[in-house]
Amino acid sequence: MKSTNPVFTGIQTTVFETMSRLAMAYGAVNLGQGFPDVDGPEDIRETAAKALMDGPNQYPPMLGLPELRQAVSDANKRFYGLEIDPQTEVLVTSGATEALSDAIMSLVSPGDEVVLIEPLYDCYLPLVERAGGIAVRVRVTPPHWHLDEDDLKAAFSDKTKAVLINNPMNPTAKVFSDAELGMIADLCKQHDAYAICDEVYEHLVFDGHKHRPMMTFEGMRERTIRIGSAGKTFSLTGWKVGYITGPASMLDPIAKAHQWTTFTTPPNLQKAVAYGIGKDDSYYQGLADDLSAKRDRMAKGLSALGFEVLPCAATYFLTCGIAGTGLGDNDVEACEILVKEAGVAAVPVSAFYGSGAPTGFIRFCFCKQDAVIDEALERLSRFLTAAHAESA
Repeated sequence: MKSTNPVFTGIQTTVFETMSRLAMAYGAVNLGQGFPDVDGPEDIRETAAKALMDGPNQYPPMLGLPELRQAVSDANKRFYGLEIDPQTEVLVTSGATEALSDAIMSLVSPGDEVVLIEPLYDCYLPLVERAGGIAVRVRVTPPHWHLDEDDLKAAFSDKTKAVLINNPMNPTAKVFSDAELGMIADLCKQHDAYAICDEVYEHLVFDGHKHRPMMTFEGMRERTIRIGSAGKTFSLTGWKVGYITGPASMLDPIAKAHQWTTFTTPPNLQKAVAYGIGKDDSYYQGLADDLSAKRDRMAKGLSALGFEVLPCAATYFLTCGIAGTGLGDNDVEACEILVKEAGVAAVPVSAFYGSGAPTGFIRFCFCKQDAVIDEALERLSRFLTAAHAESA
């Protein structure tokens, strides 16, 4: 038999799926995969249900329903002061992953270099490689996640077609500073490169801070696309509704990739998301406040158990150092011990890197009900107390 596509042939199951399967097998509390354990706002779901029954349920416009594209445009103006043409500068996709795929397939040609900042969300590298691109990695590492200017400059060259940046960043919970974003913007302009910005956690930023899109930096409006997600903004990850904002010159080829990938997204979900985006500021503030309270609840418990809890400025995730906990020699061993013996699933941070990854850190997801967080902490406490007693 002839070989299949080598990018996907034999590729390992994602660490999220692996840990979720282990969590099911061992009856563990799953704090590995990043999804809420409650559904999103009832009024948004009711809007979707009504639109489903009222119809129409046929193909909506390829670029997305006009009301959702208008809502995305309005949100860009409302939150970031960006003037966006909803007719030519907004595209609705079946989730942010499809948006990433469409953008990479349409902007990157074989042999082009794409700068990636690791730790990487798992789909970035295979998508770049599928497009024939060459990944050039720049690393940030715990506990400070500092983006080194010299390393960043060294990653860019005349062959650089794009930089792909996740801000706020999974799994680090890092919000890139204006200085760091400015460095990236300057290098994009210097090397005539695009910026593909995965900003799905844009509204999940804590402690009074605000997200700033790369598109707002001087000279970046015409070379940046930004990707948003209703799944993250409304805790409706199963709906898979994403949206791309970008200049018409970039959006045109991206829309062609979308046309031959999913073509469109369920119209009732689009209507409901359009309604949701128009919610008042209290919704968005409440979302951030609720998640930051869960962050604090989990961080306090983990710190009391001896984990080194790193700062968390955004997203769903806490990264913790495992030194001194007795949980094996590395993060992979620690996660296997925790899921099998403590009944709590986490994710090894090394899974987000290539070779030579830091191995002393694991990631917990805190976008869960308080009772679930408390149960996980109780299980960890029982296990670690017993383990320490045995070793004494």
